[in-house]
Amino acid sequence: MAERPLSTRLEETFERYLQDKGKGRGGDGGNYRRNAARELERFADWAGGRRGPEHWTGIAPDDVDRPPAFGDLDERVFREYARHLAGDRGLKQNTVQTYYRYISAWCGWCVNEGYLEAHYAQRASATAPLPEDDGRKPGDQQAWTSEQRHAITRYVDERARKAIEGYTTLPAETDAFDKQRARYEALKAARDRSLVFVLAYTAVRVGELLRDPNDPRRRGVRWEEISLEDGSMDVYRKKQQWDAASLPDPVLSPLRSYRTLMDPPTDRWPVFPTFGQQTLATHVRDELADRGLQTDAIDERRDDYARDLLLALEKDIRPPSLTTDGARRILQRLSDAAEIDVDHPKHDYLAPHGGRRGMGEVLVRAFGYTVAARYLDNSEEMVRERYSHIEAGELGDVATEALDEIDSLRSRTT
Repeated sequence: MAERPLSTRLEETFERYLQDKGKGRGGDGGNYRRNAARELERFADWAGGRRGPEHWTGIAPDDVDRPPAFGDLDERVFREYARHLAGDRGLKQNTVQTYYRYISAWCGWCVNEGYLEAHYAQRASATAPLPEDDGRKPGDQQAWTSEQRHAITRYVDERARKAIEGYTTLPAETDAFDKQRARYEALKAARDRSLVFVLAYTAVRVGELLRDPNDPRRRGVRWEEISLEDGSMDVYRKKQQWDAASLPDPVLSPLRSYRTLMDPPTDRWPVFPTFGQQTLATHVRDELADRGLQTDAIDERRDDYARDLLLALEKDIRPPSLTTDGARRILQRLSDAAEIDVDHPKHDYLAPHGGRRGMGEVLVRAFGYTVAARYLDNSEEMVRERYSHIEAGELGDVATEALDEIDSLRSRTT
């Protein structure tokens, strides 16, 4: 590929790079794109002298007044940026490695596109200031223990039972709005229970289950994608294709009860709709306006319901799914309410990915790496790497047994 002008500004390449790395139509979605965009912006600020230590003027020569360009880049620049990440921002060692990898990946892309003649970011002198990577991904090590899993599922189960019983046993003469409020609370408790059970027992990634605003293909699982009879659920996997995930027995009863209570107008409704008041209010207003209702008529219609979700159910106004961030907030609230003790450096609550990792622990110990890999939708190699502590413990037991056997033999021969 022909070489590009060295005068090209660094930031001119960012959008093209992010499109190549993004997901969905036009490369506009995906968590990688969002995270890479953030780090490229930080790198550009640093390179332009807008971020860094006092008196730092950036990578362009002091006698010119222009934004950083590719002619300013060499391995010394990346070495200084590695030093900046490692020392000036107080980041953990594995986080420094992660952030530097975003910049390094962009540098490699620039080589392929003809902007740079060499992958400066990967040269030994450039990476020398980086701290050693401990092999762990930041924040990705929490795993729900059996005790935590039982505590959170017991709590949400009891909470949902009380809410549903409170609604279904209301006296006939109960005020209509009080009935609506009771149904709303029962629906919310039933949704939260189903969400917790699915995260706790299916090992499905939360991004495969709920809506990701950064990836238009991940709009949240719908009822049409769940078969309670077969015990399966179709999800859009991390590998960018649809696949069936198992719904084990503990998950089926909460989902059946929840669906009966919700009675969705169509199977295209999200299994886990948002209950956010502002989001639902805006969504309902816009949909009713699209159906031809004027503002006064919309307000009157909404006044007939205690909550916009109930109006949406009645008029088949399909709401958006709960987001992955919304699920984290729910789990934080439920963990606090259930008074679950969580000892983790990043999360003081039961985070969604911890349910998946906890099930991985159970499966590896019970059935081995091959079966666990199939259930987790991962390669066996990756599962062995992530759960290597289990194999290490088992090998330790073997070593202890071997040492005991040797000691026994020696005692018999002396």
